[in-house]
Amino acid sequence: MSLCIGCMHEIGDSIICPDCGFDNSKTQSAPFLPYGVVLDKRYVIGNNIETNGESTLYIGYDRVKAKTVFVREFLPAGYYTRNEGMIKLEVDSSKKETFDRLMSDFEQFFSFLSTLKDMSAMNVITDIFRANNTCYVVEDNEELISFEEYVVRNNGNIEWEVARPLFMPVISLLEALHKNGYGHYAVSPSNLYITTSGKALLMGFATVNERRRGTPLKSQLYSGCAAPEQYEQNFPIDNITDIYGLTATLFYALTGSLPAAATERLTDGALLMSTATVKRLPPHVVSALANGLQVKREDRIIDFGDLRSQLSVAPTVKAIQEEISRTASMANTVKPKKKNFGMSPISVGIIVTVVSLLLFMWLGIFIVEKSLETSDPYGGTEPPETQATVTPVVNESWTGPTLKNYVGKDFEVAKAELNALGIDVYEDVYNSDNDGYSDEYEAGKIISQSFAEGTPLDAENGFAVSFKVSRGSMKRNLPKSVEGKELQDAVNILTDMGFTNINESAKREFSDDIAEGCVVGYDGHDAGDSVSLSDEIYLVLSKGKAE
Repeated sequence: MSLCIGCMHEIGDSIICPDCGFDNSKTQSAPFLPYGVVLDKRYVIGNNIETNGESTLYIGYDRVKAKTVFVREFLPAGYYTRNEGMIKLEVDSSKKETFDRLMSDFEQFFSFLSTLKDMSAMNVITDIFRANNTCYVVEDNEELISFEEYVVRNNGNIEWEVARPLFMPVISLLEALHKNGYGHYAVSPSNLYITTSGKALLMGFATVNERRRGTPLKSQLYSGCAAPEQYEQNFPIDNITDIYGLTATLFYALTGSLPAAATERLTDGALLMSTATVKRLPPHVVSALANGLQVKREDRIIDFGDLRSQLSVAPTVKAIQEEISRTASMANTVKPKKKNFGMSPISVGIIVTVVSLLLFMWLGIFIVEKSLETSDPYGGTEPPETQATVTPVVNESWTGPTLKNYVGKDFEVAKAELNALGIDVYEDVYNSDNDGYSDEYEAGKIISQSFAEGTPLDAENGFAVSFKVSRGSMKRNLPKSVEGKELQDAVNILTDMGFTNINESAKREFSDDIAEGCVVGYDGHDAGDSVSLSDEIYLVLSKGKAE
C-alpha cells in the first residue's frame, strides 16, 4: 500500500495526491524526521504540520489499527541536532541535564492528559513511548475543521446559543487540568477544532515551560489570547491565566475578532465591543467576557466554576449547588423526613433571599436599559465602539436531575449513569504513589466525589463531576516469581505490582539452583508474606554454587 505523506490516504502510483494535492516527490528537511520513517515498528511518519519551541506534530499512520494518527515528537529548540536524513537526536552534552528534565516534564504532562480520554473536549492519546533519544505521543486523528474556519463559515461570528454547548465542555476540561496541577495556557482559536459530530476539541498542548517567558524553552504565545502575566519573566501562571485565554477565544467566537494584545491593553484595559454586538448578546455573557478579560489578575474571574456560573443563564442553580454542598457536610447520620426538598428553613430562606435579590436587580437593569433606549444620544445610529458592563441576572429554579451519593459504588457504573445524563465525568489523578489505597473500598470503588449528594446536574451549562477512585488495599503478597530472575527483571515484577521501595540487599547466598547474580529471595521476608506497598523490600542475590 502506498500512502500520501500529506494526508495518509492510499494513492497507488500517483505522485500528486488526488485528495490533498501533496507532492510526494518532496523530502522533509532536518531537523524533522524523514518522510516514511516507521517508529516503534508501527507508526509511519508523514508531513510536519505544527511546531513550537518544545515539540513538533506530524501526521502519521498506525499500521496496526490501519488508521491515520497524529504523532508529536519532543524537539526542544536549541538542545539537540539532527542532520539531514537522520533519525536519532544528538543531544548537546552541556545541556543534557536540562534536556532530560524537560523531556521528563513533557512525558509526565502527556501521560496525565492520556487519563482524560472520557472528556469530550480532549483528543484521545493512545500511546506514549521513548525512542531515538526523545519522546513521542500518539493521538487520534479524526476529521476536523479549525475553529477559525468554522467561524468564517458562520458569517464571521456565532451566536451564544451555538457557542455555549461548544465551550462548556472546554471549561470542564480546563477545570480538570488545573484541579490536578496542570494547565493549557494557549487556549486560542488556533488550538480549537470542531469535529464532524459538532463538538469542540482543544489541542495544541505543551508544558508550562513553553507557555511563559523565562524558561529554558523559547515560548510560544498567542497574541490576543495570552494573558499579560505570560509576557513577564518567570511569572507564575495558573487557572486565572487560562481563564483569560478561554474568554478571549469566546470573545473571538461571538464577535469575529480577537481582543487587542494584552501588552497593548495594559495602559487602560479597554475591551472594545460594538454596540450592535452588545445588543445581540445576552447581558450576562457580555459581563462575563469583560470580567474574564481583565488585564489585572486581581480583577479577573478567579476559577472555572465562577466563569461557568457567570456565563450561565441560571445563576440560581449555582446558589442552590453551593447551599446543598454546604448543608450536606453538616447533615446528621439519622435523617428524619424533611420538608422543603430536605433543606433547613435557614437554607430555604437564603435561597429565597438570593432569588428575590436577583429578580430585584434584573428589574433595575431592565429599567435602566429602557431609560437609555428612550434617550439615545446617537439619534438611532450605532456609536463607534463601547465596552459592556452589564451584570448577569436571571431567575430560574432547578427541577432537573441531581447528583446521587456514589461513594462506595463502582466508578465505571457511576460514569455510565452520569454520561447518559450528558454529564462529563473524570477520575482525579493522585499526586503521589501512596495516594488512593484503601482497606475500606475495593479497587475501582469510589472513595469521594467533588460535589455533595443533591447537587443539580446542569448538563447544558457544562457541569462535570470528578471522583477519587480506590486502588484497593495497600498490602500485597510478595511473589515467588522473582526467584531465579535477574535483578532488573525482579524489580520490574515488583514495580508492576505497585511496590515503590525496592533495594538490592547487601546479603548474598550460595545456591546450587540459581545462577550467580540472580535473585534467591527476600531479606527479612518470605514469598507469600503480606507487605505494604510502601515498605522497603530487599532482594538477596545468589553467589553461585559453593565450592
